[in-house]
Amino acid sequence: MDLQLHGKKALITGSTAGIGLAIATALAREGADVVVNGRTEARVAEAVAKVQAVATGAVSGIAVDAGTRAGADRLIAELGDMDILVNNLGIFDPKPFDQIPDEDWVRFFEVNVMSGVRLSRAFLPGMLQRNSGRIVFISSESGYQIPAEMIHYGMTKSAQIAVARGLAETTAGTAVTVNSVLPGPTRSEGLEVFADKLAAGKSFEEFEREFFRSVRPSSLLKRFETVEEIASVVAFVCSPLAAAINGAAVRAEGGVIKSAF
Repeated sequence: MDLQLHGKKALITGSTAGIGLAIATALAREGADVVVNGRTEARVAEAVAKVQAVATGAVSGIAVDAGTRAGADRLIAELGDMDILVNNLGIFDPKPFDQIPDEDWVRFFEVNVMSGVRLSRAFLPGMLQRNSGRIVFISSESGYQIPAEMIHYGMTKSAQIAVARGLAETTAGTAVTVNSVLPGPTRSEGLEVFADKLAAGKSFEEFEREFFRSVRPSSLLKRFETVEEIASVVAFVCSPLAAAINGAAVRAEGGVIKSAF
């Protein structure tokens, strides 16, 4: 299927690894001109090389921390208008509620929510003026079912869903869409760190079985998703073919959310 993304300029924040890198790769394979973003020159250069290997469009990179106001300002100044913005940047860390200090709550909100708010505020007006554009927030099933092991993370994922829906309301009657995509537990670079914290010496396979038995028992998939599975959904949502999807929280969470609606 041709997703009709040739020549579309796309920024994916936090795209040097994991879901972000997979999204950059999927969009580049479909012909979009992709901008990779990460915090260090080395990581960005490595990711750009990986994406270029499959790209049919241009690939570039900007090393800047998009989770800060200064970093977002630099991205905005250097890039100009964008056709596609994927707000993928995010952090998570399992921690008991009574051990989460104020500083962590503020930091998680700053990185996970405000990074997307700042970039959307900058790029949405141009999309509306051109009557063309896509903004996608990479949220999580944790935005609906707040995980007890990282409540501060779940809070930010709920906020992303709310921001995306609110922004979508401002696009009514246009060809611009704003959506959130909700992955489930996904085997990414960050998940490996998460697993090390919680596995208590078990192999990854043992950890995976126990995780879906006791932590996410509602999962229908009963395994961690791959980053490519998430990226395929995001690429479609970014496509002109997905014009009827706007203001949606697109569930790609393996059936973890136990609801038909």
